[in-house]
Amino acid sequence: MKKAIVLLSGGLDSATCLAMAREQGFEAIALSFDYGQRHNAELAASRRVAAAFGVRDHRVLRLDLGSMGGSALTDTSIAVPTEEADGIPVTYVPARNTVFLSFALGLAEVMQADAIFIGVNAVDYSGYPDCRPEFISAFETLANLATKVGVEGATMRIHTPLIHLSKADIIREGIRLGVDYGLTVSCYQADSDGRACGICDSCRLRRKGFEEAGIADPTRYA
Repeated sequence: MKKAIVLLSGGLDSATCLAMAREQGFEAIALSFDYGQRHNAELAASRRVAAAFGVRDHRVLRLDLGSMGGSALTDTSIAVPTEEADGIPVTYVPARNTVFLSFALGLAEVMQADAIFIGVNAVDYSGYPDCRPEFISAFETLANLATKVGVEGATMRIHTPLIHLSKADIIREGIRLGVDYGLTVSCYQADSDGRACGICDSCRLRRKGFEEAGIADPTRYA
């Protein structure tokens, strides 16, 4: 069976991405990161999602992005915003997807996988620059220039099956594929039990998605 590294945060999008990779016939190697995020309940969620899909190889790597600060997701001195704002929000973590994809690329080479799945979205999202199609295309070019695999003539693909879907469409697709969204955590400031705040940008987008999809929201709110 062909192999893929699937970035699995434990949120709604990454869980759907894992299900789509499985449907496309990939053996999924799940990769999660403990990077100093304040919403680390998502790591427990990633383990639940991986177990639900029978993923045999789920890795959690520790990174210290929090030591750099600069984001409300890694620096507790910066408040998580509860209202929409213009521009790139303070919940953006500098270079996060670049770092995550770099580790995924290294693991893909070691595991002889020729695909990486990441659940970035450029429709219903918070405006992060590293969720855009241009970034993914540029990283895929890098991946095939900077690796033994690429030099020897094979191709490394970065799959972004959610990138042009609305949140409602993502949820409908996940339901079709059997994703239990009650296992997932999307909130930027979920409590230690994984209960969502209901007011951050991620909660707003998630709730709106379930409403537009016409599907009951299984999210547990504090």
